[in-house]
Amino acid sequence: MRPIRAACLGTATALVALLVGAPVAAAVAAGTDSVHAKGKDKVITLIGRLAEQTRFPVNPGGAPAQGDRTVFRSILSDQDGKQVGETGGTCDTTRVDNGGAEVCVVTYTLPGGQLSVQGMVFGHLNPGPPPSFDNGITGGTGKYNRARGSIHAETIAPGTRRFTINLA
Repeated sequence: MRPIRAACLGTATALVALLVGAPVAAAVAAGTDSVHAKGKDKVITLIGRLAEQTRFPVNPGGAPAQGDRTVFRSILSDQDGKQVGETGGTCDTTRVDNGGAEVCVVTYTLPGGQLSVQGMVFGHLNPGPPPSFDNGITGGTGKYNRARGSIHAETIAPGTRRFTINLA
């Protein structure tokens, strides 16, 4: 398959990558030794901006198909615009009818460790801005080992998403 480079964020896939760094960055900014500190849940808000995205279609030049893959990287910033990490991940199309669906696996790299996120994104083939979605935090390393919770993503501008990370 031949890669197709995309200059703009046309799918929810690229935005999933942005999600990953948000939870970790917020926990780092909070100065805790662990996301499990004091046994309290944490809510972290980060902004993700798409840095790179490459698509690997099953049918180059043709219609979207099951098995299409998108690889992406994003830069994560806190509410003050300070860069706090990055994300990297892949999304694979699992369905092309009813707006499409894809399964995504993303790693957020931040000071003190990494956070793993996984889940489905629905409607990525519909026209308009990428849809909002919720994915699960499946684990982490360093300060984030045994991390659990969820991430909510919403598009706030082309190529930019707000991530609300709920660490349990």
